[in-house]
Amino acid sequence: MALYADNILQQVQTYQRSSLGLLQNLCCFVSTANTKFKDFDKIQANLGSSVTFDTPPRATTSAGLVVSWQPAVQLVETLTCDQAFNSSFTVTAQQRIFNLEKGEDEYIEVFGKSFLTELANEVEGNLALNAISAVPVMTVNSQGQSVPTGALHTESGPFRYFGDGLTQLTSYNQLAQMIMLFKNFGAVSHGIKVYLPDTVYPAIVGTGLNQFAPERNNDIAMSWEVGEFGTPRVKYYQSNLLPIHYAGTLGEAGTVLTLVSTNDPTGQNVTQLTFSGAGTDADAVKAGDLFQFNDGVSGFRNMRYLTYIGHKVSANKVQMRATADAASSAGSVTISITPALNWAGGQNQNLNQALQAGMQVTILPSHKAGLVVGGDAFYIAMPQLPDQRPFDTANEYDPETGVSLRMTYGSILGANQKGIIYDETHGSLVVPIYSMRVIIPLTQA
Repeated sequence: MALYADNILQQVQTYQRSSLGLLQNLCCFVSTANTKFKDFDKIQANLGSSVTFDTPPRATTSAGLVVSWQPAVQLVETLTCDQAFNSSFTVTAQQRIFNLEKGEDEYIEVFGKSFLTELANEVEGNLALNAISAVPVMTVNSQGQSVPTGALHTESGPFRYFGDGLTQLTSYNQLAQMIMLFKNFGAVSHGIKVYLPDTVYPAIVGTGLNQFAPERNNDIAMSWEVGEFGTPRVKYYQSNLLPIHYAGTLGEAGTVLTLVSTNDPTGQNVTQLTFSGAGTDADAVKAGDLFQFNDGVSGFRNMRYLTYIGHKVSANKVQMRATADAASSAGSVTISITPALNWAGGQNQNLNQALQAGMQVTILPSHKAGLVVGGDAFYIAMPQLPDQRPFDTANEYDPETGVSLRMTYGSILGANQKGIIYDETHGSLVVPIYSMRVIIPLTQA
């Protein structure tokens, strides 16, 4: 016989708040982008989802006092607001009263913050695609859904680049070389921003601490950030949302291509180049692939870009970006490129000599992309979406990313469900001549 009675006790488990913060990403694009056209829908005369704006006109000079008249041409860039994302959830009446709206600190707000932050980071990642010119062109179908058309916003993003896809970015010397080339093509007096993957920062800061620069090193040792340096001051930002560009087979193989012809023998507006040595491959070139004319090819002088203003020979190699996928056949491949190449003269001349058959190029392999932007040339449009009466609507602002979002909530009649929707629409554009892609090898990414 037991000496003591057995107690029967009930165990009740409660779901306690942990106070854990969200796993935030390194978001820097929305908060640093140029918001001049953030609400362009409010411009009275502007109709449609796009807004156009000017870039500085180009000119030439001629010797002597006898005038050679030239045209005054307005140059136009187009910012299109066609991106849209949403994040939503529903709860039943029972879930609300028994689980989510108990006490002063209602758990439904925790769900809301997570969904809102997820959406905001999706926007940030979408903006980062400008680094590889891969923001998808979207359209609205008959059901009101935003769907990709299969095309890309190839008008946005750099055609120049720094790096070869093999050499890791590890030093301040490389950063200085990169900014020198960026400014050598044509400098801006303010606002140079560099966006780099967070994976390169330990190596760069580590090598910087080995240099005798006490004032700078005190700052970077405490923050473990690259900091600001150069004239004008260059601001460095880090992100873990920068995209990877996957090259075509010619870039992956490091194939050297030989120029055969162009689509404009006059040299005024070359937008397509045909090469030999490409084999036969359906995936030879991918949109966004970068390549340049090689130095040291026997029988040819090295190709260089002219400065954008002044039309003098710069230190920049002639680099281009493929604007469409291209297949190769029987050794030949024709690549559509930006920018248009011109050696014939006039305001748009950008080459130091004519393109000639026999010149050679090499396409970069796959890589992670950083971005250099000057002159506040990274634009974002993010108009406020309208109310969705009869449902309650509010515009929310995510303090971590700077994204402006719409929140709508209401009951679904007869379904015992209350829905909460976070959504937004936006567009973005990086002006090509004011930008440069930073090439980070996948071994460092």
